[in-house]
Amino acid sequence: MSNQREKSLVRDLLEFAGVELNGKRPWDIQVHDERVYERLVSEAELGLGESYMAGWWAAEKVDEFIFRILRADLQDKVKRNFNILLRLAAFRLTNMQKKSRAFIVGRRHYDLGNELFTKMLDRRMNYSCAYWKDAGNLDAAQEDKLKLVCEKLRLEPGMKVLDIGCGWGAFGKYAAENYGVEVVGLTVSREQVALGREMCKGLPVEFRLQDYRETDEKFDAIVSIGMIEHVGYKNYRDYFAVSNRCLNEDGLFLLHAIGSPRSVRSTDAWTHKYIFPNGMLPSVAQLAKAMEGLFIMEDLHNFGADYDKTLMAWYDNFSKSWDSLKEAYGETFFKMWKYFLLSSAGAFRARSNQLWQFVLSKKGVLGGYRSIR
Repeated sequence: MSNQREKSLVRDLLEFAGVELNGKRPWDIQVHDERVYERLVSEAELGLGESYMAGWWAAEKVDEFIFRILRADLQDKVKRNFNILLRLAAFRLTNMQKKSRAFIVGRRHYDLGNELFTKMLDRRMNYSCAYWKDAGNLDAAQEDKLKLVCEKLRLEPGMKVLDIGCGWGAFGKYAAENYGVEVVGLTVSREQVALGREMCKGLPVEFRLQDYRETDEKFDAIVSIGMIEHVGYKNYRDYFAVSNRCLNEDGLFLLHAIGSPRSVRSTDAWTHKYIFPNGMLPSVAQLAKAMEGLFIMEDLHNFGADYDKTLMAWYDNFSKSWDSLKEAYGETFFKMWKYFLLSSAGAFRARSNQLWQFVLSKKGVLGGYRSIR
């Protein structure tokens, strides 16, 4: 039988966030196993995610539930148990994103299967935040994001561009087709290289299966979209040093990054275990310190609220395609992936996570850089 003290504590915390146990609103959670209370109190985010995957609780709108508990800062009100603290301490004691570990996230996340991502993402396969300012659907919003990036970089025909964390080549293909540039893309995913080369066939887009630290050649511009989340705070300085080394003196570097409003040295235990091993969200303070003396920050653009809409569009595509995917992945994966997408949407809705685009130059753009929105 569940400890009544733990149940009472969970009820009080949730009520503080406007959530009711077994309530009737879409964001209220329905408890199917009383053991959930002990898991939530002792294991915080890990217990919340794993108990959802196990079917111990459910909510009609998981995204709305997560939005409310994050907006109320409940994550700061639950103490993590010793085992979780020990795992998180590994991020401080060990370089979890060192060169020898760079391909772990490729194998465990990005190599989950091109069919999954093809059915979930837009037609160009952008696995990053779309730009919804003037768009009414995912394809248009992602196209607008790619155009925004190219315009911020001031791309011109004949330029050679480095894409750090190129995914399936969405940026490279778009930039080559529309701006006449040559692109070299880096990724740690074999599946991305295989499909990316097929999608970019006939275009001056090269895919390399390699860690960013191995690159040492000059480029007219550099772009990195949704990759620094895998770099880790111990390596931010090296990341910017490599970028500085590879960028021509008058070139621009666009960094598109999910970020945290607080400086942290680890990710939450559930995300590390199930979704992005060794991932970590940087803060502006951490990035600014790491780029000091290497880059001038010409522009900083936050459109994190757009990630909410992007993630909900991905979830809609994923759920509609599940019948064709379930035999290969199974029901536990469905619950895990649903929780990943919807809890992430809730986090961006609560503004707990941010999405930044930085435009950086090595010595400052003469006359100043005109921001593009």
